Amino acid sequence: MAGLPWLRHRKRDIPGDLWVRCPDCDKTIFAKDLEGNRKVCPECGFHHPISSHTRIAYMLDPASWREHDVGMEAVDALGFTDTKPYPQKLADSAARTGLKEAMRYGTGAIEGRPLVFGVLDFGFMGGSMGTVVGEKVTRAIELAGERRMPLVLVAASGGARMHEGILSLMQMAKTCAALADYRDQGGFFVSLCVHPTTGGVTASWAMAADVILAEPGALIGFAGPRVIEGTIKKKLPPGFQRAEFLLEKGQIDLIVPRYELRETLGRLLRYAPYGEPDAVASASSAGSDGQADGGAPAA
Repeated sequence: MAGLPWLRHRKRDIPGDLWVRCPDCDKTIFAKDLEGNRKVCPECGFHHPISSHTRIAYMLDPASWREHDVGMEAVDALGFTDTKPYPQKLADSAARTGLKEAMRYGTGAIEGRPLVFGVLDFGFMGGSMGTVVGEKVTRAIELAGERRMPLVLVAASGGARMHEGILSLMQMAKTCAALADYRDQGGFFVSLCVHPTTGGVTASWAMAADVILAEPGALIGFAGPRVIEGTIKKKLPPGFQRAEFLLEKGQIDLIVPRYELRETLGRLLRYAPYGEPDAVASASSAGSDGQADGGAPAA
């Protein structure tokens, strides 16, 4: 080796993001293959977590997304501090995700059918529901009612945001009250629960839909399995709180792989009393400005 100094210069740095290890089957996957399969492991079917940006791109028609209330931010009403002050945690999450809060909502379309769409980003403080998340969910519901559109919300959450105390817990009642009004108007709500959907989000709007969908293997429940086992001092059945277990028990309606979500939602929206393209266009053309929802010319 000493006589071949050129060998010492042949080593090349390999980027650390070329390969991904699946946490479920422990296989190493080429990152581009995983991306091409919508972040679903080609070996075992494990659905890797994805950001809200990616979720919007996968589920909505291209260029149809119009986000509302982008700049809404939480305040530290309680002066909460644990390992670091709450405002610092918010700032860290914002820097990491590029978002102001965990919930994003707006209007879009799936297979040409208009809807109000909202999605929780687990990367922002575990998708926890504080006052801003609750307000955005409520505004999404109210917007769907005002525009006579169906509503699709994607839940990925650790539950209520305890940094905001009782103010976070109040969002459970607030969002469910808005949903009750929306349902009285004849609205159509589809909830998609992805891994994980737990705590106060599960106990409120995520499980209060007309149709509840889940991605394969998603953990869906209130308290986690370890907490329950520690409380009742009993071993839980295999697969407890996973999407497949909940489907068997009748708590969700359908398990849909990520690459089938847009097609499945498009089919469901065809049954919605709101959101029919012709109906939306007709309602808009009856107005004085002749403009459809979102500012597009009426068809």
